[in-house]
Amino acid sequence: MAERDTTVPETTETVEDDHQNSAHGFALRERLDAREQRGLRRDLAPTERVAARSRVATDPGDGISNFAGEDQVILASNNYLGLADNDRVQQAAAAAAREVGTGAGASRLVTGDTPVHRALERNLARTKDTERALVFSSGYAANVGTIAALAPDVIFSDELNHASIVDGCRLACAETMVYDHADADALGAAMARRDEQARKGEDESWLVVTDSVFSMDGDVAPLAAICDAAERHGAWVMVDEAHATGLYADGAGIVGHEGLGDRVQVQLGTLSKALASQGGYVAGSEALVEHLANAARSFVFSTGLAPPAAAAAREALAIAREGERRERLWNVVERLRDGLDEMGYRVLGESQILPVLVGNRSKAVAFGESLAEHGIVAPAIRPPTVPEGTSRIRVAPMATHTEREIERCLEAFHEAGRAAGVLDE
Repeated sequence: MAERDTTVPETTETVEDDHQNSAHGFALRERLDAREQRGLRRDLAPTERVAARSRVATDPGDGISNFAGEDQVILASNNYLGLADNDRVQQAAAAAAREVGTGAGASRLVTGDTPVHRALERNLARTKDTERALVFSSGYAANVGTIAALAPDVIFSDELNHASIVDGCRLACAETMVYDHADADALGAAMARRDEQARKGEDESWLVVTDSVFSMDGDVAPLAAICDAAERHGAWVMVDEAHATGLYADGAGIVGHEGLGDRVQVQLGTLSKALASQGGYVAGSEALVEHLANAARSFVFSTGLAPPAAAAAREALAIAREGERRERLWNVVERLRDGLDEMGYRVLGESQILPVLVGNRSKAVAFGESLAEHGIVAPAIRPPTVPEGTSRIRVAPMATHTEREIERCLEAFHEAGRAAGVLDE
């Protein structure tokens, strides 16, 4: 028998370099260097707790995070209602962990379907005024699973739709026609062109997909006009309410706020933003839910949502529907928008998301770093997340931000904006 080589490599870097240089390797170090040179490499920044205020650490790699210094005001979270550290929500999660279990243990089609899941789905369906709802392990899973399971022949997708919608379109292997952002006329024109191209007598299934609130621009899709265009061509409409669930119309989102529930066949959203938990959902007809439960691969072949997450989302939805938190959030949003406008910033959107347009990538990065020095966590959003020349600071306030914290934020934007050359002296 040949003697086994027990030589220990000098460093882990040597081993990694050997792998990088292999004929069939992936050259990951080169990829990272290229990303670094393009200004696209990002680090993980651990946050001590999910709340309106927290200490933030630099990326420790595989080490232990060092949370030093004072709390910073968090303005980069989707925890819009500030419910992640709410006592009622935490108690609901703890009770579910004790009574049901910390994990579902299996796909919901096997043994992972619990009373907690069913209770959440009933409440979601009631909130969305639909026949049924179905909960997935994430909003991403809900999008890719639903679009692929519907298997439309043609998809009409807003150009700024979330990556999970884009990936769902790819997985569906459908012909995808991308229409100009939030432009119902452009959608109608695309559908008319497709009608002209279609062979006579050919029966195609068409799906129009859009976010309701767009996460980077903070604007709202013209859903009524989109429904008008879809109905003229006999298409279905699917709306992703990820950034609207819990915040409008007693928690029902933009679809409910605008009274469009009977015109939108597929309502989808996440439990991980305003509802401060984890998971995604689809709400619609009985037939839709039954079909997805059987055909959506991200549901069928995935362990069910953890019972504590389902219970937390259900309690958060109840709090959102009570209204007080929503009112507090909109008051904070109005105060911040007015203050930023008065300083001379261009604030985009019409929702709880306040994108402060900077334009230049380098200036935006310097601006975000200066804000951090002033105790505000609101990092720059830059290409490729947003188009070139539209880099910005995305301000996402919470209902739990105090008046003093709002003042601190506005003061920081004034000082940091001047320091970064974004505001005139």
